[in-house]
Amino acid sequence: MDDKELFAAYRATGDIALRNEIAEKYLYIAAVIAKKFTGRGVEYDDLYQVASLALLKGIDRFDPEKGILFSTFITPTIAGEIKNYFRDRSRLVHLPRKVAELRAELKKASEAIAAETGRKPTAAEIAERLGVPEEDVVRAAEAGSVVSLDRPVREDGLSYHDVLPAAEDPFEEVDNRDAVLSALKTLSQEERALVGFRYGQALSQVETAKRMGVSQMYVSRLERKILEKLKEQFKRGLV
Repeated sequence: MDDKELFAAYRATGDIALRNEIAEKYLYIAAVIAKKFTGRGVEYDDLYQVASLALLKGIDRFDPEKGILFSTFITPTIAGEIKNYFRDRSRLVHLPRKVAELRAELKKASEAIAAETGRKPTAAEIAERLGVPEEDVVRAAEAGSVVSLDRPVREDGLSYHDVLPAAEDPFEEVDNRDAVLSALKTLSQEERALVGFRYGQALSQVETAKRMGVSQMYVSRLERKILEKLKEQFKRGLV
């Protein structure tokens, strides 16, 4: 049976054997994604187990009638489950002493600036008050999942996500490496340099801006432009 027939039969019967047949066919995706998240303090076997369970859940949730490939559906599903695993795990890990101390100083500085200005301070203002790098403030604030990565840290609209190093591959939902490489060839030299710094070397936007000799805001805007350009090329099938 092809995929459509397998899923139709499984949805109709709930036969675990059919579910396992589908799972075995796509376990390679779980393995690939689990490998992408290694090197972050968790053994590959544990990540593979999380990915495999996400695969089984995804099989139950997948609706072939929506007209998308299962591989397209399950890739971000598994990646999301692994990210949730890291997020939940981080809440159970005792914070390093240096981070804990900075969080305490951060709280005091934040309250002091708020009292002086009548508004919540930005990460840049707190960093200046404490005499530490802005990224240290962001990391300390994020430790323990106490803030949202989408929350603005500066008046120019940059979010916590913008000033943290990239922790994931923005092309992880694309399972055709050749297509990605082809798409990158359509970028300008400056755009390829940014992609190399941000996603090849996993540098933050702050670090990337220093390497390129531009402002962080410029990097943020150019990055969004690049991702939109690549997404549009994939949608239109130009690569």
